[in-house]
Amino acid sequence: MSEQYFTGKPTSESRPVDCEFEYRGHTLRFTTDAGVFSKGELDNGTRILLKAMPEKMQGRVLDLGCGWGPVGVSLGKTFENVSIVMSDVNERALELAKSNASRNGVKADGILSDGLEQVEGVFDYIITNPPIRAGKQVIYRLFLQSRDQLSKQGELYIVIRKQQGAESAIKYLKTLFDQVDTIEKSGGFWIIRCRGGKEHEI
Repeated sequence: MSEQYFTGKPTSESRPVDCEFEYRGHTLRFTTDAGVFSKGELDNGTRILLKAMPEKMQGRVLDLGCGWGPVGVSLGKTFENVSIVMSDVNERALELAKSNASRNGVKADGILSDGLEQVEGVFDYIITNPPIRAGKQVIYRLFLQSRDQLSKQGELYIVIRKQQGAESAIKYLKTLFDQVDTIEKSGGFWIIRCRGGKEHEI
C-alpha cells in the first residue's frame, strides 16, 4: 500500500514536480512532491473549493491541511487584507507550502500541526479539503476544532465528495453550527459553508 499523504514524516523518495494554474487573474507556480496530496497538479476538489471562495475576504485565514499550499497561496495572492496561516501534519507538505508562498510573493505563516493542536488564535475563515482517508473520527475532530477557533462572524469552508460522506458530514456539522449551507455542487464535490458556531465562547 502506498504511503498516505497525512503521514507526519513521509519516507517516500522526494521527486519534485512543478505545476501552475490561474486564479482570479494570477498565474501561480508551485512545486509538489511525492508523499504529499495531489502531486503534480491541482486536484478537482480544491479547484472547485477555490472557485467558491467569496469575492471579498479580509482578516485571518487558515488553510487547514494545506498540502503544498494551493489554497493559502491563491488567497494570499488575491486578497490584500488577509493574514494567511497554513497548517499540515505532513512535514514535507508544510515545507513545500512555505516555499511556494515565497515563490509567489505571498506572506504566510506555516505551522506543523496535527489538526489545530499547535495553531493559536482565532480565524475569520478556515478552509479545508479534509483528509477523508484518515477516517471520520479524524475529520470530525477537525470540524470541532475549527468551530472553536472561528471568530463570531467566522466561516468554515469544506470540500467533500458526496460519495465520501458529504451528507453525514453535514448532519454532524449542524450539531456544531447554526448555519450549514451547501453553496456549490460540481463533479461529485460539495462545497459546504458553516457559520455561527454553537456554544461559542470566544
